[in-house]
Amino acid sequence: MYPARVDDKGRLKLPVGFQEFIAGLAEKKLFVTSLDRRIGQIYPIANWRESKRFLNEHRENPKAARDTLFNAQDLGADSEMDGQGRVLLPPEMRRELGIENQSVHVFAYKGRIEILSEARYQERKQAASEAAAAALETLEDAGLQ
Repeated sequence: MYPARVDDKGRLKLPVGFQEFIAGLAEKKLFVTSLDRRIGQIYPIANWRESKRFLNEHRENPKAARDTLFNAQDLGADSEMDGQGRVLLPPEMRRELGIENQSVHVFAYKGRIEILSEARYQERKQAASEAAAAALETLEDAGLQ
């Protein structure tokens, strides 16, 4: 979990480790969006293609897939990391998530970078804290070392 900031021009400065990861990708293009209209995501374009294909082909719950893809396309846009490690976030997404010119928290999850507003970060922190002991016990019983 890393603190970050969305500047007044809508750019998110990524932590150095994320910058190095993106710089090492064969394709530098990114897709920036929100799947749930609460938390932002930055996908390397290859990962986004896989997720988009999954959503287009998902038959178990086609309405969930259709709605999620709608949100992604409604709030999303292609982007790239600039030479200073910043990624431009779509204005519609920034407004929807309440992260314009704000501090945020970023972390890697399932091949993408998640962007949490301060409010979402505090919600997730509280929920994870309340469930920590039971979650750890469950995972240790399943083999976590």
